[in-house]
Amino acid sequence: MQIFGVDIGGSGIKGAPVDLDKGDLAQERCKVLTPHPATPDGVADGVKQVIDHFGWTGPVGLTFPGVVTGGAMVRTAANVDKSWIDTDARTLFSDRLGGHPVTVVNDADAAGVAEMQFGAGQGRGGPVILLTFGTGIGSALFMDGTLVPNTELGHLELNGHDAEKRASSKVKEDNGLSWEQWARRVQKYLEHVEMLFSPELFIIGGGVSRKADKFLHLIEGIKAEIVPAQLQNNAGIVGAAMRAAQDHAA
Repeated sequence: MQIFGVDIGGSGIKGAPVDLDKGDLAQERCKVLTPHPATPDGVADGVKQVIDHFGWTGPVGLTFPGVVTGGAMVRTAANVDKSWIDTDARTLFSDRLGGHPVTVVNDADAAGVAEMQFGAGQGRGGPVILLTFGTGIGSALFMDGTLVPNTELGHLELNGHDAEKRASSKVKEDNGLSWEQWARRVQKYLEHVEMLFSPELFIIGGGVSRKADKFLHLIEGIKAEIVPAQLQNNAGIVGAAMRAAQDHAA
């Protein structure tokens, strides 16, 4: 079974049909740049461009980089335009896509769902936290495989700032931090999250997961196991499609 998944990020909008039996992309993904400012209309146009590239006409799952309640309503917009707040994203995207059935979910939650079923979290019980390091820091918290949605742990305070303003991969790039310098910041962040939630496993996702060999070994003193996401930066696309398939089946 194939369902289309789209991952909306602060820098790019990427999507592809997903093979839900394998938990992998069925075709090479298409990516367009996220418009700036990332307004609802501008992002919707980018999503349509990605989907039109494949000529897709069925259900679509989309991630959003913020809190999404009821599968539709956007409540926060840290890394996109503030006009997203209180937008009915499901209606917006469905209208722009010509009436396709649409499911909208928090981006890190989608990535986490995919990793728990097909990736690094398979078969893991107890508390598990996936963290995506990109434009910001997204989070997905699981207890015995059940998602606690919209946790937004990237906005925990770290040294007087939102953690994602200190330790996201964008901060590394913008400030020219070495892997060692950035790993120290990530370590401090993980120490804080571990103190609050005592997870048994941290899964490190986002685009930086492709370079896990450059920094994971530099992180010390964390009691939980730390592993890179196996689906890497495709996890959000896969998870969005999984959620859309669940809604469509229902």
